[in-house]
Formats: sequence, C-alpha cells, structure tokens
Amino acid sequence: MLSRKTKYGLKALIYIAKQGKLVPVLISEISEQENISKKFLELILLDLKKTGLLASKKGKGGGYYLLKDPKEISVATVMRFLDGPIALLPCVSLNFYEKCSDCPSEEACGLNKLLIEVRDNALKVLGNKSLYDLIIF
Repeated sequence: MLSRKTKYGLKALIYIAKQGKLVPVLISEISEQENISKKFLELILLDLKKTGLLASKKGKGGGYYLLKDPKEISVATVMRFLDGPIALLPCVSLNFYEKCSDCPSEEACGLNKLLIEVRDNALKVLGNKSLYDLIIF
C-alpha cells in the first residue's frame, strides 16, 4: 500500500511541477490546494530537498521548486526516497536486500519467486512513469 507520506509527496511534487520550472511555491499554498497537513508537508518537502529533487528559496517570492525536469523524476525514485524499498519482502529488494531470518533457502521459496515477479512488474510501471506523466493540465 502506498504510504500517506509518499502519496502526499507525489501530490506536492505534481503541484509544484504544474507551476513551471524554477517557480517557487509556498508550503501553505500546496497544503491548502492539495488538502495536506502543513506540518506533515513541511517534513516531506524537507526530505525531498535532501534528496536533491527540490530546492527552496527564502523570503518574498520564496518557496519550493523542482531542481530536475519532471520528465526525469520517476515515481519509483520518489517512492524509494520517501519510503525505502518498493519490494514487499526484504529478500527480493534490489536496493535494500536483506535475507529473511525465517527462510532457510530463497531458491526453494515459492513466496520469494512470486514476489520477485511482483517487484519486477511494479518497477516496470513505476520506473517508466515520470512526474510529468502524472500531471493533468
């Protein structure tokens, strides 16, 4: 399930992208327009700023703006930045792999094989969809 953090992060990024390149957008505006708690949104935008997707400008005319073209920001990237692995189990994660402590053999685990297929198909969709693809003009 998509977390609220990722859902709101994507909604905020889409809203910012709609405003145009390098156009700063106030947190209060995003919060009001997208119906997101301002405090929660502040934390999300700070996290996205740390990843290098966003920058901010202080003062009059300030706010958050995209550092990259929306066509270069995949949904999978945003999900990983905000929530970590996309895979449903750590043993099938590409970037956050961990062996399952209760599983003696991944090779003999039917669940592992199924969830690799789920991961691959999810990544095919999420990795090929950019922020730009989510913008409804």
